[in-house]
Amino acid sequence: MDRISRRSQGLEAVRFGVHRISSLIFADDVVLLAPSSLDLQHALGHFAAECEATGMRVSTSKSEAMVLDRKKVACTLQVGGELLPQVEEFKYLGVLFTSEGRMDREIDRRIGAAAAVMRSMYRAVVVKKELSLKA
Repeated sequence: MDRISRRSQGLEAVRFGVHRISSLIFADDVVLLAPSSLDLQHALGHFAAECEATGMRVSTSKSEAMVLDRKKVACTLQVGGELLPQVEEFKYLGVLFTSEGRMDREIDRRIGAAAAVMRSMYRAVVVKKELSLKA
């Protein structure tokens, strides 16, 4: 996957401060980033070609497109003639991303998960009769 990533890097990248990032890769999960839908289609085509050159392929049934913008923007991306569905949100490595770039739902989800852990710890440690104050 590293070889494919290196060979498919081009000018299409998104600037984050002084860094230009064109992809996020963890194992076989890949996120391609580009400043425009045209650049992203070009990067996607190049990435798919590099995958095929190594005997791999982009799974269109597991692939989605998302535009990060406060207003809705249509983005029609294709891989091998198949149109990728455009979504408003997706999870990558356990983090929820939304097309509007808001983190409200992700923060609420994490607070809920932390509260569930605290309740579980309270039941397991504080409420147990074996751990009474009579020690």
